[in-house]
Amino acid sequence: MNTSDSQGVYNKRDRAITISLTVFCQSFQALSIGGLALLLPLIRQDLGLSFTQGGSLAAATTLVYAFMQIPSGYLADRLSPKRLFVIGILGATVLSLTLGLVMNYWQALANQIAAGFFRALLFSPGMALITGWFPPERRATATGLYLVGGATGNVFFSLVGPWIATAFDWRVAFISIASLGLVAVFFLAKYGKDSPAAIERRKVSVKDIMNLFRYPIMQICGAIQFIRFGVMGGVTYWLPSLLVNEKDLSLPVTGILIAVQSVLMAPSVVIGGYISDRLKNPLLVIGSALLVLSVTSALLVVTSQIFFLVVLVAVNAMFLNIYFGPLFTVPIEALGLRRAGITSGFGNFFASLGGFSMVYILGALKDSTGNFSSGFWTISGMCLLGLILTLILRKVRQRASPEDA
Repeated sequence: MNTSDSQGVYNKRDRAITISLTVFCQSFQALSIGGLALLLPLIRQDLGLSFTQGGSLAAATTLVYAFMQIPSGYLADRLSPKRLFVIGILGATVLSLTLGLVMNYWQALANQIAAGFFRALLFSPGMALITGWFPPERRATATGLYLVGGATGNVFFSLVGPWIATAFDWRVAFISIASLGLVAVFFLAKYGKDSPAAIERRKVSVKDIMNLFRYPIMQICGAIQFIRFGVMGGVTYWLPSLLVNEKDLSLPVTGILIAVQSVLMAPSVVIGGYISDRLKNPLLVIGSALLVLSVTSALLVVTSQIFFLVVLVAVNAMFLNIYFGPLFTVPIEALGLRRAGITSGFGNFFASLGGFSMVYILGALKDSTGNFSSGFWTISGMCLLGLILTLILRKVRQRASPEDA
């Protein structure tokens, strides 16, 4: 076998190992996001938290996460994405473990603030780590694949977490599963590799970051990203509390519904990216998703029958993240792969601000009104606004052309 053949086999092996381990490690991030939301009724009771304080835990970690997105994307374009991702997942997993040791609100808040910092080192580096192993024509599919790990982790924790919490304690659930995550991080650090594209990439400058704010296509995508993750964060964080506190479902039944939500979210991300790549029409996927989410989010608070709740949760879940890949692909198409890290970080910065805002607002509205209705109606209205912005983006995108793709 000649050198080029050996290199091809070597790259294929590295590609499979790195992608698999990255997706697997990403699944343990579900502990600090989905796990906290699912077990929040027990955590609130144990620590004596109000709904506003419960929402502030997610809001605090999301705010830190948001302001670290652009710096994280900048580092991903200049340094090793794999090394940054390993640091991020290690820190996030350790903090998920120590979340099971907190004794009061302030300790939990400090834990989540620190978790937000390390989680910020996962997104742009993780996206760069995975997409670097795919050709440009499969870019939306690759970005969707990145979220499969998180969704898979949510499925696992939604099924196992309530069982562990019921049999032992919510603290044991975090400590035991996070311990497994530390083992996974070790394997990624040892066997994972940066892609050849990441090793040979061109450097970006701080000026490149500042220039992003002047592009209309980035401004509109940033606004839609704000809505995307605002809807995502509001629904996924508060849906378990809505089902337990207002729909009178038990925690195990709620866990099954959240597992169904996660099961459907995982393939929908890849399917959305695939449809976008095949049709070469990411805006069709984005607009369709926002329309469906507007309707289902509103119906969740007015429906009480278990059958219809299951249907609504399922349909809502299929569209929550289906437009993730297409929305992140649009700026890369316009501004080029060279700045994939900072454009992804830019989009996720605004997305995280949306998540921070809606998670906190829904908790505060629940405390002030006594129910989740006004919060979910707000989410429905945001989706309609996002649909209007998508129509505007269509015109802006037609005028834009790649500068260095």
